[in-house]
Amino acid sequence: MSKDAFSATSACNNATLRRAARKLGQFYDDAVAPAGLKATQQGLLYQIHAGGEPAMGEIAAALIMDLSALGHTLKPLIRDGYVETFNDRQDRRIRRIRLTKAGEKKLAEVMQLWLVAQRRLEDLIGAEKAKRLRTALDEIARLDLGGAPAP
Repeated sequence: MSKDAFSATSACNNATLRRAARKLGQFYDDAVAPAGLKATQQGLLYQIHAGGEPAMGEIAAALIMDLSALGHTLKPLIRDGYVETFNDRQDRRIRRIRLTKAGEKKLAEVMQLWLVAQRRLEDLIGAEKAKRLRTALDEIARLDLGGAPAP
């Protein structure tokens, strides 16, 4: 890629964000690989743990993903016995999810690997810059962007 082409992509918020997301995704995937998981699975296990026995819709909303994408990400975790789904006691239409004992053990293992990666990244870019980045990205994630802009 020529220097001019690279600087042209750097002016696009979307392209810059996607490049950074791919770079960070690879970094965290490599870090948690010894546990046999991807970073997205680690994050999902953590969200389930933090939520107790959250409804599938709650997890999907928290991760800003649709239910079918959540189901796709959950399949290997269910298959491997780390999570289980069940019907809500008050409303059987609502599916809930929880960690199994194996899932709790796997989460503890993968969080140790994640912590090393988290510290390494913060050593590389600085803890304060990492915190500002998370804050800025959280603010963007909360925006109501309302779909495609009008031409």
